[in-house]
Amino acid sequence: MNNRFDRIINRKGTYSTQWDYIEDRFGRNDILPFSISDMDFQAPPEILNTIRDHTDHGIFGYTRWNHDTFKYAIVDWYQKRFSAKVHKEWIVYSPSVVYSISKLIEILTEENDNIILQIPAYDAFFKQIGNSRCNLFRNRLMYKDGHYELDLIDLESKLSHPRSKVLLLCNPHNPTGRVWKRSELVKVVNLCEQYNVKIISDDIHMDIVYEDHSYVPITDVSNNYLENVFICTSASKTFNTPSLGGSYAFIPNEKIKDKFIALMKNRDGVSSATIFGVLSVIEGYNQAGYWVDELRSHLYENMKIVKTFIESELPILKFNIPESTYLAWIDCTGLKVTNQKLQEALVNKGKVGIMSGEVYGQKDGCFLRMNIGCPQEKLVMGLERLKKSVDYVQ
Repeated sequence: MNNRFDRIINRKGTYSTQWDYIEDRFGRNDILPFSISDMDFQAPPEILNTIRDHTDHGIFGYTRWNHDTFKYAIVDWYQKRFSAKVHKEWIVYSPSVVYSISKLIEILTEENDNIILQIPAYDAFFKQIGNSRCNLFRNRLMYKDGHYELDLIDLESKLSHPRSKVLLLCNPHNPTGRVWKRSELVKVVNLCEQYNVKIISDDIHMDIVYEDHSYVPITDVSNNYLENVFICTSASKTFNTPSLGGSYAFIPNEKIKDKFIALMKNRDGVSSATIFGVLSVIEGYNQAGYWVDELRSHLYENMKIVKTFIESELPILKFNIPESTYLAWIDCTGLKVTNQKLQEALVNKGKVGIMSGEVYGQKDGCFLRMNIGCPQEKLVMGLERLKKSVDYVQ
């Protein structure tokens, strides 16, 4: 059977962050990378074809995003994929999810306010909060038997602080792969409403959800608190198109939306969309749902390969298939070595680049985040190099 996702494509020489600049992250350039969150797959043919057509047209002028073709592609995707109702009036373009979150933090907070973040967390969040005027309040997720849960008691204690203004949520969660259940999201919204704390949710991994789990946009459970909830997301993780540029946000609060657009357009000057970013959303969402289904099946098979390999070859490690994302969160605590020693072995002995859990604020134990968005041939090579590294440190 021909599997488009097992095709090996040489990405070197394309200015790829993961492949061409691996030395920046790991100190050497001769290692096999499983690091930054993009995939080693071509985008759907529908996106490639529309880009070719526009390239043949040959004019790359300024591009508008504020039209029904762009917005209804998003509205229809949420209805088809998640049975979720999104109003087109909520939708705003943004150059990136990180930009959206930064602007919302700027709008919603004042100096020395508190932002609550669930730990471990996507590493860019630490940088965003650190470069804002605000304080970071850590709400650590509870870890037991390879599974993460919300610590609602600690969350309430953080929310109740008079300077707490924003909860920065990640749904699905990077790096643990949790998909927050509807019941969990309801509890989070109720607590935030009780203490008048706004919610910014990064939902960029929403389309990569496995088996019996379902993604629920937090806007679906916000009811009377809807105007205090904001979703920042993109099609780029779904279709592997981050270099095409662009993302979008749901901002139900009209006053906040107007402030967001004013900052983006009048001060920051980044409101003009990239044509290829806009086209990738329209064509991807309208035509490539089948491709996402195939992708998800391939990624789940990759997760099963990781689990089988660890159970048979590296039983000292612990790994459960996550509920979402193409990020394998591997517990290496049983090795009883430091993160630094494990990284040294991975890079210098195994010659493989896998992210340390420390990057994501995981201070307890020893964890790795391995990007498995790749052909199975590459994945098996990476696992063999992981074994070589673990054998060395034991």
